[in-house]
Amino acid sequence: MKSGKAVGPDDIQVEVWKCLGEAAVEFLTSLFNRVLKSERMPEEWRRSVLVPIFKDKGDVQSCSNYRGIKLMSHTMKLWERVVEARLRKVVDICEQQYGFMPRKSTTDAIFALRILMEKYRDGQKELHCVFVDLEKAYDRVPGEELWYCMRKSGVAEKYVRVVQDMYERSRTVVRCAVGQTEEFKVEVGLHQGSALSPFLFAIVMDQLSEEVRQESPWTMMFADDIV
Repeated sequence: MKSGKAVGPDDIQVEVWKCLGEAAVEFLTSLFNRVLKSERMPEEWRRSVLVPIFKDKGDVQSCSNYRGIKLMSHTMKLWERVVEARLRKVVDICEQQYGFMPRKSTTDAIFALRILMEKYRDGQKELHCVFVDLEKAYDRVPGEELWYCMRKSGVAEKYVRVVQDMYERSRTVVRCAVGQTEEFKVEVGLHQGSALSPFLFAIVMDQLSEEVRQESPWTMMFADDIV
């Protein structure tokens, strides 16, 4: 995890763990083992701060032109990376997904699409592409759909419960220029700013697009963008 990141409600920076060296490794290993065994994380990790960031386009007074960045506990983010590493060992994401996958990028996706277009052009054949962009996809993923997709992807029930615990009783406040709101519950969507959310979203998209990939002769995805 990179240094210099904004801290969550617990005000513990990742630099603290880095400075402690081996002592931090031993402590975090013990802590994470207890969390995994009990399937319950510290209550402080459930709190977050949501900061709206303007997208630099459109009406500045329209809420839809802002992207919410969630400031979470850095220690929880380290725990999320441990869980993500475990999930990546058991979940096979389809080759058509270029988002959030190691050794893949937007450049690869653009290159693949360009090669396909040139192939059809050289053969003087028609090529019809449908571009789909799911609006606010992160914010609208239902919890039950996420658990279903994880189980269908072969994730062990223990890790399904561990991820469920991350989303139970989640609370946040919105921080803006004029102050901070009252705390409220977060009941739908993936955590913005989470280290684990991108891979969880890839799991959901992989399962939901399975039928589309079977019917379509060629499909490519980059997170929530589909061709």
